[in-house]
Amino acid sequence: MNGIFFAIVLIAFVVAGYRQIAEPVVGPDQIEPMQVLATAVVDSAASSVTLAIGLIGVMTLFLGLMKVAEAGGLLVIIARLVRPLMQRLFPEVPADHPAMGAMILNMSANVLGLGNAATPFGIRAMQELDKLNPVKGTATNAMALFLAINTSSVTLLPTGVIALRAAAGSADPAGIMPTTLFATICSTTVAIVMAKLCQRFWTTTPTAPVDTTAPPTAPNESGASEPPATEIDDNAVVETAQGYPVWVSVMALAGIAALVPLTLAYGKTIAPWIIPGLIVGLLGFGVARRVAVYEVFVDGARDGFQVAIRIIPYLVAILVAVGMFRASGALALLITPIGSVTELFGLPPEALPMALLRPLSGSGAYGILASIINDPTIGPDSYTGYLVSTFQGSTETTFYVLAVYFGAVGIRRIRHALVAALTADVAGIAAAVFICSMLFGD
Repeated sequence: MNGIFFAIVLIAFVVAGYRQIAEPVVGPDQIEPMQVLATAVVDSAASSVTLAIGLIGVMTLFLGLMKVAEAGGLLVIIARLVRPLMQRLFPEVPADHPAMGAMILNMSANVLGLGNAATPFGIRAMQELDKLNPVKGTATNAMALFLAINTSSVTLLPTGVIALRAAAGSADPAGIMPTTLFATICSTTVAIVMAKLCQRFWTTTPTAPVDTTAPPTAPNESGASEPPATEIDDNAVVETAQGYPVWVSVMALAGIAALVPLTLAYGKTIAPWIIPGLIVGLLGFGVARRVAVYEVFVDGARDGFQVAIRIIPYLVAILVAVGMFRASGALALLITPIGSVTELFGLPPEALPMALLRPLSGSGAYGILASIINDPTIGPDSYTGYLVSTFQGSTETTFYVLAVYFGAVGIRRIRHALVAALTADVAGIAAAVFICSMLFGD
């Protein structure tokens, strides 16, 4: 991200400087390109802070609700539902191994949009998978598949994007839930198929026996100790050892699959009910599970306030860089020729930077999303606004995820993990374009 940030600023400065010299000012009302650039810097910095302040209330609301759901055990319920499927996806991982429980909890957290909870579980899963790794430093098939699914995970509740859309004044901030669900189902399916196909061509030969009897709390084979940021309740991992009966899991998965045609047919009708129903549903779930909903909600809301404050520097940095890039005319030079081609397939030029940057930088894509939906000429409820919001909710920062998870266990040879993950990203973008065109296109 350091290189991307500096490159955007430098290119904006060079383009504006060239225009300043090559395009003489004509008439008293015309503003010099460098003056436009300077004004964009100040305006972008001010608007980024205003945006973050408006985001605080909505972010605290949703993280408070998620805390209630987590305290009520919703994460573990989802984990037990998907366990039979996981045993078939990862046949090389013993059903009672701690890696299985950690992977399930990670994916369950991603389904609910709990990114802060998903990362610790994901790192724990990689450390446990490394104990089954016969070739240290090389990704196993299970690792590659896990990472591919992680970067394309089915998402029921993209809380961060909903909060940002609400802060931008959207009349239907949760309208992206159906589109996000459709896009992530498509991208996750492609991720699984691609990982299974590619593992036949990226083979690895075991060179040492694997010790699967090591206790869950032992250091991983690469010598890496567990980072303090990944404190996880081992009881939660153990609790997922016994899943629900297979027929229960099949019924639950069939219900999720049935949401796809419902999304296509009734997406606009369902959307206004989502947020009120979500609040009542999650709080009702907490009450039914004997959770002190008020105290837990306040505790989660406190975390939401801190998250909103922490993102201010990221918003300032990327919104200033993007504002300079636009004001200088560099963005128009880049996206006009490419966008003229992608627009034929439903991807407008305004959304192209989001599609290109999302796999590279989460904070960068988040900033571009904020700048697009807060642009008065676009807005959050336009086709482009829905499209870029779906991009953010249905794709992942692929290179960051691979770097963090593989780095935690010292994996240097990632084999087919990157290919599967990037293919899933492309599938997610294509699916987002399709579903948004169906629901919100002209």
